[in-house]
Amino acid sequence: MIIKILGSGCKKCVTLGNNAKAAAEAMGKDAEIVKVTDFAQIAGYGVMSTPGLVIDEKLAASGKVLSVAEISALLSP
Repeated sequence: MIIKILGSGCKKCVTLGNNAKAAAEAMGKDAEIVKVTDFAQIAGYGVMSTPGLVIDEKLAASGKVLSVAEISALLSP
């Protein structure tokens, strides 16, 4: 599983990345967390407001910091 954090590296982006890592670990998922800071790539996902969360190349959220519980719900089958 690949989880991408889309954003410039701001505090919200870092928090979203930490929450995604915590959610994946809590669920026992083998996830690679990738930070995407290139705005052309970010726009390619249709994200106009960061941070963005992409799970296995599917945009899951943008413009807000999801909690660990919210991310866990997105990771569950």
